[in-house]
Amino acid sequence: MINFRYHVVSLTAVFLALAIGLVVGTASLNGPVADSLKGQISALNKDLGNKRDQINQYREEINRSQEFAAQIAPTLLDGRLAGRKLAVLALPGTDPYADKVISMLTIAGATVTAKVSVQDKFFDPAVELELLDLASQSSQPTIQISDVPLNSDGVETASAQIALALLQRAGAPAAQPAAGDVTAVLTAYTKQGYIEVDDKAVGGAEGVVMITGAPAIDKDAAKKAQSLVQMATQFSNARPLVVAGDGVGDGNLISAVRADPILVKKISTVDNASTVDGQVATAMTTAERVVDNKVGQYGLAAGNAGLVPKASS
Repeated sequence: MINFRYHVVSLTAVFLALAIGLVVGTASLNGPVADSLKGQISALNKDLGNKRDQINQYREEINRSQEFAAQIAPTLLDGRLAGRKLAVLALPGTDPYADKVISMLTIAGATVTAKVSVQDKFFDPAVELELLDLASQSSQPTIQISDVPLNSDGVETASAQIALALLQRAGAPAAQPAAGDVTAVLTAYTKQGYIEVDDKAVGGAEGVVMITGAPAIDKDAAKKAQSLVQMATQFSNARPLVVAGDGVGDGNLISAVRADPILVKKISTVDNASTVDGQVATAMTTAERVVDNKVGQYGLAAGNAGLVPKASS
């Protein structure tokens, strides 16, 4: 009869055989397997090195492309905006490239009458009532609160008031806002931290370039995105408007303009103005919008009609 001792001896023999098999198998395969693994690792290292070289090459090509755009800009833009007066609105997050866009506008011959850096506070829903109060308090004899939308939307009302201060109006010179009133309105918003304005800011612009950055991502992102559209709408109601900047991310202003059946017909956009290519394109698009009175959507993102406007025939 088979007893417990027999089972123990049998199981021990089985495990011993398995152990011997593993040792023998490993010894016999160790050389070929190790050589194969070494070969694969060597190949992967070479491929990684090649990819790294390709990335460096692409980076150098991009840098060269940007240098080319910068060098050709004076020839390409020369005189396109000669004699034109433009106001520039730099929205939050555009510090790295706002002045570069302005530089291209001046290369094209434009006079920038005012650079207004709009602060995050301007779009904060928590201070909307304060913004409405400020718009009412900032009313001037030639920039009256009765001339702007009067509702519960502080950004809409304040944007319309600032547009009245910065932009030319139809009619005789007497219809234009007084210089002192322009200064008073801009100063009021500056003191409350809603905007920052350069010292030489004046009114009288015949067109606007609005430079936009990445969309907000906080809990109020949807409301802020709507407010950006409200601001763009008010400025486009007054004078030709070009929106240039960053065209990626949910809630970005450029995508909103292109998706709106009304705004896309009156506001031009450039979605890559953070690059030199896009900055040159912005100046060209501004010339098309202000001088030729044509609207176009340019850049790399969805809804573009090309990289730059077509040459005038």
